[in-house]
Amino acid sequence: MTYKGRIVFAVALTTLGLGLTACNDGEDSATTQESPSASAPASPDPSSESPSAGTDDDAAAPAGDVAAPGTEVKIGDRAVLPFTYGTDKKGTIAVTVTAIEKGAEADMAAFGDKAKGMTPYYIRMKVENVGGTDLSYASLKLRGKLEGGGPTGVILIGDLPDKCDSESAPRDFTTKGASFETCSLSATKTDPIAAASFEEGDAYRDSPVLWTS
Repeated sequence: MTYKGRIVFAVALTTLGLGLTACNDGEDSATTQESPSASAPASPDPSSESPSAGTDDDAAAPAGDVAAPGTEVKIGDRAVLPFTYGTDKKGTIAVTVTAIEKGAEADMAAFGDKAKGMTPYYIRMKVENVGGTDLSYASLKLRGKLEGGGPTGVILIGDLPDKCDSESAPRDFTTKGASFETCSLSATKTDPIAAASFEEGDAYRDSPVLWTS
């Protein structure tokens, strides 16, 4: 479900499920919802003397050389990433941030008076299915970051269809090489947004992959 024009304010370090957070102390106060953890692989039979050459878990492992946490790439470059959506969609994607476009304050009118003074930024990207698993209807959101990777202090839930419409993966996003384009909306009241951040999953939450100019 897409929430358009919703905006909520909260103090720092408050965890929110929906809304917008504007932090007075500059800290990013909302945490990304954790992806469900994969089940731990079964322990090998201790009575077996010969090591297994491969297990069923190999099929679920990320395909390709995934970007390590903390990797920085340039806007226009492609980063391969592990991706989990919901409880049953897991695979490997490649994300190319094609642009981070600055909007106008007037674009934020849909969010009401609480958005006054905020400048929107539109993070445009291409998403590819690298692993060939079924990721149909999955959605991906990148966050805007200030110069040096600092938080914006603002987290938006919703989109601006005329400017930056967040698209879900199409029904046929199930095969290797399938792709779609989408947009993530970010905003700031302070310094310009200079980077886009992938923070999905525990490994990337504290050390995201960044696209910078």
